[in-house]
Order: sequence, then C-alpha cells, then structure tokens
Amino acid sequence: MNQGLSTATAEPATNGNAFLALLAQIKPEIERRIAARFDEKITRARSYGPAVAAMLEAARDLSLRGGKRVRAGLIAAGWIAAGGQGALEPAIDAGVAFELLQSYLLIQDDWMDGDATRRGGPSVHAALAKELGGEHIGATSAILASDMTWGLAVETLVSIASLPAERRLHVMQVFMRIHEDVVLGQQIDVLGKAEDVEAMHDLKTGSYTMRGPLSIGAALAGGSPELHAALARFAAPLGIAFQLRDDLLGTFGDHAETGKPVGNDIVAGKRTSLMAEADRLANEDERRALARAHGRADANAEAIAAATRALVTSGARSAVEDRQRALCDAAAKEVASMQVPAAARAILAGVVDALRVRPAGSEARS
Repeated sequence: MNQGLSTATAEPATNGNAFLALLAQIKPEIERRIAARFDEKITRARSYGPAVAAMLEAARDLSLRGGKRVRAGLIAAGWIAAGGQGALEPAIDAGVAFELLQSYLLIQDDWMDGDATRRGGPSVHAALAKELGGEHIGATSAILASDMTWGLAVETLVSIASLPAERRLHVMQVFMRIHEDVVLGQQIDVLGKAEDVEAMHDLKTGSYTMRGPLSIGAALAGGSPELHAALARFAAPLGIAFQLRDDLLGTFGDHAETGKPVGNDIVAGKRTSLMAEADRLANEDERRALARAHGRADANAEAIAAATRALVTSGARSAVEDRQRALCDAAAKEVASMQVPAAARAILAGVVDALRVRPAGSEARS
C-alpha cells in the first residue's frame, strides 16, 4: 500500500465542501491503482502481439482520462458513514473496482450510441477502429475490451484484503445487483420506450452512481441494515438528480467540460428528461424545431441551436431544473435526520451541494 489514506483527513477543505475534499484526497491513489491494474494486464497481452494489447491500452486510456471519481468518493463516504476506522484501504480498492465498472459501461454505451468522443478524446471503439483499420474490428475489439475491464473490476473487488468472508459476500452481492440494474435500465433506454424516464434513470444511473456505491461502502465497514436503509433513502432522489443534471449538461453544457459535441444528446436522439418535458410543454413551432434536429445525425449547427432554444422557450429546461433542485432538497432533508458520524454528515451534505444545478441561463457548473 503506497498511501495511508485515513478517515481523519476527510475534512472540509475544498471550497468548504467536505465531499469535494474527500475526492481530492483519494483521487490520485484511485488513478494510480487503476493504472497499475491495467498495466499488469497489458504486459501479459503484449506477449500476444501489439494488436491484442491495443484493446486494453484503449480501455486504460479512457479510464484515466478525466474522470471525476464521484463513485469512488461515495464508496468512501459510505465507509465513513458506517464507522469505518483507520485507513480507507478497503474503500479505495472498492473505488477502483467501481471506476473500472464505469469504464466497462462507458465503452459499451458509446458503441451503442455511436458516440465517437468521450471525456475529450476518442471513444474506445473509435480509437480501436483507427488503430486496427476498420469500424467492425474496432467495435468488436471495444466490446472485448469492455469484457476485460469488467473482469478486472470483479477481480479487484474480490481481492480486497482483510474483509471477513460474510462481508466480502455481501459486497459482491451488492455489486452484482448494481450490474443487473444498469443492464435492465440500458435495455429500456435502447428500446426507446421508457414511459417513466425517472424509473429508467433510477435503474440505469441511480443504482450504480449513488445507491450502489454508498451501499458498498457501508457493507465494507459492516454497516447495519438501518444504515443501509437510510443511505438508500438519501440516494433515491439524488440518483435521479444526478441524471437530470447530466441531461442538462448534455444539451446546455460546455464542450470543454463535457468532452462531447454541443447538442450531442439532441442529435443522438436520446430520450432525456428534457425531451420528456418538451413532449408535455412544447407548442407546434417548438415541436417542429425539435424534430429537425432530434435524432438527426445530419442536423446542422443552426438546427441544433433552434432545437436547444425550443427546450428553453417551451419551459422544458426550467421544469427539469426545478425538479432537480427539489430532488436535491429531498436528499438534504434525509441527511439532516441520518444517524451517522458528524464527518459523514458533512460529506453527504457536500454530495448534495456538489450536484445542485445553477439557475437557467447560467453555464457555469460545480
């Protein structure tokens, strides 16, 4: 273990936000361990030739390119909430496993959506298509890269030292349920038939972005059933709030931060919360503007801009922002009543503050 990360240093230090301070503390070690895990596998793959190694190198590049490590931070938060003592080592290793799970899902998601960019660089299937000389071999290799990354995530999780057998089993059960949830949510998404967008988001994003990481952190430290229930109540509104924020950024966010083209979600034809609200609120002119760009790969900048304006003038943006803030308020109330150590309460409150959206018209983000 190269770094003794302890709960004692998880104090507010980043703009007064305890969660951001925790992220700043653990992120370098998370990334060091992700790199080390991939490097071990890449060394073996190179014995089979550079084209085989390229698969894992592309996954490694994505995994180390700009992730905020929010899920790893939430695992550490769950550990602290459950009274985890001393070094954060189990939470750090579980955080590495979760970040690898995230990479695995992003690789497949980008291929399913036909997205050529991710985190300001090429998506894995696009990188491998260029490296290996064709779209089909690039896509095939990307799926295999995601399989390897998933296996590496599971291997990392089951290798956590110093956990009693029953606790290790509980952690793995939670991890596999998260995987099941996100696959079900993704299937609903790709079918494009989600009548309840928030239910889809709870499966696809809430499970592995909020509820799951907190639950794994608490399980690592032997948290009580009552604590798991309290964390689930906290995570339920916040998981949806996270996705609503993501929907807003996918349309109104800054390319320099999202790493995606402007209006990417519109052109990709995604069934976001914004589009669901537009279905309810838009007038005929606004619907026509949206139809000229939504799901249209050939839409030009003018059409995308008109569709984006329609999401504002129809009131869809304001409705999503209002809903997002209400969900954050509900999560904040759960924190106030939670029976957890003071350090954990400050961290969980910091999660809420970090995810709140700014009022419509502001492009700045936390």
